[in-house]
Amino acid sequence: MSNSNNTAADFINPNQDTRITQGSQVALHFEVALENGTVIDSTFSRPEPVRLIIGDESLLPGFENVLNNLRAGDTRTAHLEPEQAFGEWNKDNVQTFSRTQFALTEANPEVGMMIEFEDKGKNTLPGVISKVTQEDVEVDFNHPLAGQSLLFKVQIFKVTPPGQVAVQLM
Repeated sequence: MSNSNNTAADFINPNQDTRITQGSQVALHFEVALENGTVIDSTFSRPEPVRLIIGDESLLPGFENVLNNLRAGDTRTAHLEPEQAFGEWNKDNVQTFSRTQFALTEANPEVGMMIEFEDKGKNTLPGVISKVTQEDVEVDFNHPLAGQSLLFKVQIFKVTPPGQVAVQLM
């Protein structure tokens, strides 16, 4: 006997069968570590998983690619090459400024100091001072993890299909 109305038999629990695609809402824990095991960022100690929408740019595309087609309950660890993570280190992103330019904002620039610059479009650019001489200050505008291979570990808790709203049943 076929019934066109939705019944319990027609119900699919998105937590078990829904795979991650573009636009999916995902609840997950993640960890980013260097190849030597040094943890850079982790949400595993948080009581609740983080929530994001695939494609909302909260994760880099290389990280999102690891998530594609996973479903709730899945755990993965992926090795990401620099071009899949924060990119290759680029010497063109290192710029040298006159020490007098720094005297206006930072009287004593030191190696390792993070400085925020404003570009012509009024966007903020963070840079790390990589070298200081009597005349010049060298600033590295590469992401601090540029050129690094990373380990990305993820545990998926919930996947809600694109365009649907997650409902918690009591």
